[in-house]
Amino acid sequence: MLSRRDFLKLSALVTASAALASCAPAYRRLAGDLPAVPWTPLDPRDFLALNRLTFGPRVEERVRFAEIGLHAYIEEQLAFDSINDFDCEIALRPFKTSQMDANEIEAVTNQLFDGYDRERPANELRQATLLRQIYSKRQLYELMVEFWSDHFNIFIEKGNCFYLKTVDDREAIRKHALDSFRDLVWASAHSPAMLVYLDNHVNEKSHPNENYARELMELHTLGVDGGYTQQDVMELARCLTGWTVKEHFWLGEFTFNKDFHDWGEKKVLGRKIQPEGQREAEQVIETLVTHPSTARFIATKLTRRFIADEPPQAIIEKAAQTFLNTKGDIKSVLRVILLDGLPLAQPKYKRPANFIASALRLTNAETDAALHDYLIRMGQPYFGLPTPDGYPDVGAPWQNNLMPRWHFVFELMRDEIPGTKNNLNHLLYVASADTLEDDVDALTSLLLGSPLERRARDELIASVRNAGATDEEILPVLAAGIIASPAFQWR
Repeated sequence: MLSRRDFLKLSALVTASAALASCAPAYRRLAGDLPAVPWTPLDPRDFLALNRLTFGPRVEERVRFAEIGLHAYIEEQLAFDSINDFDCEIALRPFKTSQMDANEIEAVTNQLFDGYDRERPANELRQATLLRQIYSKRQLYELMVEFWSDHFNIFIEKGNCFYLKTVDDREAIRKHALDSFRDLVWASAHSPAMLVYLDNHVNEKSHPNENYARELMELHTLGVDGGYTQQDVMELARCLTGWTVKEHFWLGEFTFNKDFHDWGEKKVLGRKIQPEGQREAEQVIETLVTHPSTARFIATKLTRRFIADEPPQAIIEKAAQTFLNTKGDIKSVLRVILLDGLPLAQPKYKRPANFIASALRLTNAETDAALHDYLIRMGQPYFGLPTPDGYPDVGAPWQNNLMPRWHFVFELMRDEIPGTKNNLNHLLYVASADTLEDDVDALTSLLLGSPLERRARDELIASVRNAGATDEEILPVLAAGIIASPAFQWR
């Protein structure tokens, strides 16, 4: 096998290849049964669409897409409850804390003799998240879980969020990811993890804390230019006094403490709020989730995530109007963005989690998803961002940290990652032909959607041979080079 230095030299050759640079962004049981016949190339627009609808299109998803077309494929994914995801759910069973309530999780973290510790809930949540992104057949649903996890970002290392976030992920984000935006905000507002993360659990009448009130308006609903004022923030914070989290026996549950509440009259967004305790803030939430500024803010963020870093205004306007017409029905808004927007989609740079998931999915890898250290090196550990704005959703912040990606690819292709094994050779065996050139065509079609032009392909094979790769090494080296190249960094 080639050394790490040899691999990086070859990867540089692949990366420098005019062929790959030009084709870039234009356009076991759990790992999945191997296809019975070789995969066919995809039109660049179809490959781009599938990249936006999945964490990297696996062979069986390409086949399904070709069978039923874009419209039916989107509808099938939106109806996620009807998709059998049994194999993935079985794989998640070892993560015992994922189905526990906060009180149970906190208890077992103190039972060291049972193999639990403080890091166990967070690590199980991180592994479960990546496993779902790799193996779930409900790919669009998982993409939306990721989107809302960014939108309602919670830093898992703050206070008791190390175990509260597990419940938030299950009961707020995952439960409402393709539901009503109103229900999603409502669940988040009553989530102990969110209240602790943004300090509302200590928000009481003598010292009102504005952190959650501000982010509820600025990041969760209206947006920074949504028309609210500092006075609105202060008044909403007063409405939210007494929204806290239980301690002791019912540890980790939401509660309203009337003794901490400011019972004076408030005025938020021009509306007088009469003293009604917990209901005061809930009235404001009902106003926020149906506000035109919220509709535009959410439509913009979703269009940026699925269509382009500079989202087309026509799609935003149509999606925002749909948001208002349907009272925030997420499926309806997403349907507009995907059906009208995907034909206009522009290449988007893969964030680290998407890069890792796509590399594992397209090589049909088997993994236990214990890959948190790789995500740390790449700058996107799950639930690891201290600030409430979520990880960046545009390419620029991610493009200057490529070395950790290259090292990940090197170790993946050499099966040096503990608990992870790529099955690329098994995939290529299905498509194996009489010539190396045909095998390279199958490889590039698998990873990039379609083969390279013949001249570019032949030059690439020659460059890898000249760099010292044996015939047995050419395909894995090319695969590693492609995954590390500019072409694969875009989706």
